[in-house]
Amino acid sequence: MTDQDYMKLALELASKGRGKTSPNPMVGAVVVKDGEIVGKGYHQAAGKAHAEVNALADAGKAAKGATVYVTLEPCSHYGKTPPCTKALIEAGVNKVVAAIKDPNPLVAGKGLRQLAEAGIEVRSGVLEEEAKELNEAFIKYITTEQPFVILKNAMTLDGKIATKTGDAKWISGPESRKYVHRLRDELDGILVGIGTVLADNPRLTTRLPEEKGTDPTRIVLDSKLRIPLDYNLVTQKSEAKTIVATTKEANRQKIDKLEELGVEVLIISADSQGRVDLESLLKELGKLDIVSLLIEGGSQISEAFLFSKLVNKVLYFVAPKIIGGRDAISVVGGRGVNKVADGIIIKNRKISTIGNDILIKGYPEYRG
Repeated sequence: MTDQDYMKLALELASKGRGKTSPNPMVGAVVVKDGEIVGKGYHQAAGKAHAEVNALADAGKAAKGATVYVTLEPCSHYGKTPPCTKALIEAGVNKVVAAIKDPNPLVAGKGLRQLAEAGIEVRSGVLEEEAKELNEAFIKYITTEQPFVILKNAMTLDGKIATKTGDAKWISGPESRKYVHRLRDELDGILVGIGTVLADNPRLTTRLPEEKGTDPTRIVLDSKLRIPLDYNLVTQKSEAKTIVATTKEANRQKIDKLEELGVEVLIISADSQGRVDLESLLKELGKLDIVSLLIEGGSQISEAFLFSKLVNKVLYFVAPKIIGGRDAISVVGGRGVNKVADGIIIKNRKISTIGNDILIKGYPEYRG
């Protein structure tokens, strides 16, 4: 097996922690000696032992003189757990191969440097792009202190998310909807606008048929605080909280009532149109350890985030349906651009099928 083969296995191990490690990254590690895998481990949950420590424990005495493949540079600082560099040095490993250097300013090359100073051979950059994609949310969060924003929409072949009457159930198929609930289980937060809340009275919980999922933190954009006190997002029981983001114009008595019912109300500065300022909101969500955020709003929310250049990734589910109608609701609302050349390009696309639907994943490329 090659370095790439061992690192691929480490990445597969890391992905087992998906949805459980936030605000930490997903990390996997493999210990190899004389061409044989003698230890494996991954970071299972925030606050628990890191991947390297688990892999070294699995290897036992065989770790001495071995090579350790790890998907992220070993940490060199004390946090909730001791530094992994210390464990690697004490285990007597000969070499450490990291996929990427840790973007965390507390580490940022210090881990590999400590290992090298201890006489351990170090290397980085093996399957670097794959490792960056695995932890794209963590990388954005740790370098900007803001969540990684994913915009998800389900639309017809003619780009509609609802008919002229507002009916939208169901555009995507059951397989796509299950995929989205799996996403909810893995991500920290889910955001909608008050328009979606008033129209659908959603729960925004995670519902998986084969297991109990983890509910994401629910965030509602509601600049005028119109959310009814008897709606699901206010009254339902969930281990995750509901946050309503509003402005200083909101009614103080309504704020008090919502807080009495367990809803957290964030007062965010308003933009030029009196709406919640989105960039200010993302900064506040970052302070709450919201590392990844799924936008599930309607056409106006999509337009607001996209044309504020705040979306990091898009997921478009395209159903093999045509509903037509000039008054049907398009996937992105607002004013749009004047010229096709000014449109947002989606790069690094991945296209797959889920049931009868087509899923397009990609990353917006903003102009100017």
